[in-house]
Amino acid sequence: QVQLVESGGGLVQAGGSLRLSCAASGTISSINTMGWYRQAPGKSRELVASITSGDITNYGNSVKGRFTISRDNGKNTIYLQMNSLKPEDTAVYYCGGLTSSRMYWGQGTQVTVSS
Repeated sequence: QVQLVESGGGLVQAGGSLRLSCAASGTISSINTMGWYRQAPGKSRELVASITSGDITNYGNSVKGRFTISRDNGKNTIYLQMNSLKPEDTAVYYCGGLTSSRMYWGQGTQVTVSS
């Protein structure tokens, strides 16, 4: 079992920055890839950014150049640095951890960007 706990969401003005954190616990050695996903009202969940156990990163087209995913293995934590935020970035952001058998999800954290 894997547990994921997100933190760092909140309200920010357009153009501002936020950093999200996701702390993993449990059988974290089973995780191949961790990532951030988001879901806005009325929309499906989409990939924001992911990072593999080999530190290969991948970003959604809408956040490239503005968001950065990173990890601290010593703290079993991944981060999402979000800069130049736009109102369309408003969503619930979920941390996901992919193992060979399933995807684990955190509870989500709200990010609201005001114009």
